[in-house]
Amino acid sequence: MAKAPKPTLVLFVRHGKTPTTGAVLPGRAPGLHLADEGKAQAERAAERIAPLGKKRIAAVYASPMERTQETAAPIGAALGREVQIADGLIEADFGDWTGRKLAELRKLKAWSQVQNYPSGFRFPNGESFAEMQTRMVGQVNDLVAAHPGKTIVAVSHADTIKAAVAAATGTHLDQFQRIVIGQCSITAILYTFDGPVVLTVNSMGDDLSTLVPS
Repeated sequence: MAKAPKPTLVLFVRHGKTPTTGAVLPGRAPGLHLADEGKAQAERAAERIAPLGKKRIAAVYASPMERTQETAAPIGAALGREVQIADGLIEADFGDWTGRKLAELRKLKAWSQVQNYPSGFRFPNGESFAEMQTRMVGQVNDLVAAHPGKTIVAVSHADTIKAAVAAATGTHLDQFQRIVIGQCSITAILYTFDGPVVLTVNSMGDDLSTLVPS
């Protein structure tokens, strides 16, 4: 009988603050870079992850967006790992909502569905939340399969990480908006043969070396 694959620990990192964070829904629009505060947040995330060491962390991945790659850069540098692009970690496709001000979007009737019934919502000419979650989880599963028994870093976006946490905990997508993923926070999920184990969510200052299943 074949042995079960060894568990893989994934450290999800949300990108740092940008000039439009909290004001605009940027989505996949190109050309959005980290603000100075976001760069500092990325450096702090790298400082937290670096003690785990290159021997333990096998790879650093980022979504194709500039803000995630810039967040991943100091992490990769601290570990001596080249940042690799994983397309499935990309932000949700917000379609016609891309680039719109959040203050305007909150006035739309559809906004309540985004918050309370996301499983039934599709962004106009964009992606549905269900498609986003399926895509994100599929990408994570591929990365886990590629690194059995290792730790990897995946730099992504708030909604995609929230969707991964919801899937790992068996939480329905309609509750995923209750999960908070702050800028450059670290969320750790151990993917085992018997299912995922969520070790921490939205961690801002904990010692990552202490993360073990209870």
